[in-house]
Amino acid sequence: MDTAVAKSEYELERDKPMPSKNHAIVQTNLVILLGTKYQGTYRALSEVSIVVSSKEKVPDIAIYPSLEFTPGEDETRLESAPLGVIEILSPSQSLTELITKSTAYFEAGVLSYWLVLPDLRSIYVFSAPGEYQLFAKEDKLEDPRLEIELELKDIFK
Repeated sequence: MDTAVAKSEYELERDKPMPSKNHAIVQTNLVILLGTKYQGTYRALSEVSIVVSSKEKVPDIAIYPSLEFTPGEDETRLESAPLGVIEILSPSQSLTELITKSTAYFEAGVLSYWLVLPDLRSIYVFSAPGEYQLFAKEDKLEDPRLEIELELKDIFK
């Protein structure tokens, strides 16, 4: 008997699991914090399609240099790699899957990859495949490659 759970249309379209409440809260907090503290330097884009190694990927958050909103000039898929990618572990997702994704992003030119574990209130900041710093609980996250600093207590509130 097949016990696999059928994937939703969302999961099939984006090739990623359905986000949860905690996932959404953390994602929203990160977008707001990055947008507030680094306005003019970066633009944090939520759920945008990016072409990576000829495949379309949809990270939870992509960090680009400041981009302008231009009415009438929209894009549904971005061809240029972001400076940073943030992936938030969903309850139905495997850690290995997200670590593997980081390699593809680095090969595409991403400078920094954050792996967020909401249940452990921790974030791994990768500077290259297998090279990372761990920030947990009440730490201040420091990403030297993007020159970003954020308090974890603000991310996980």
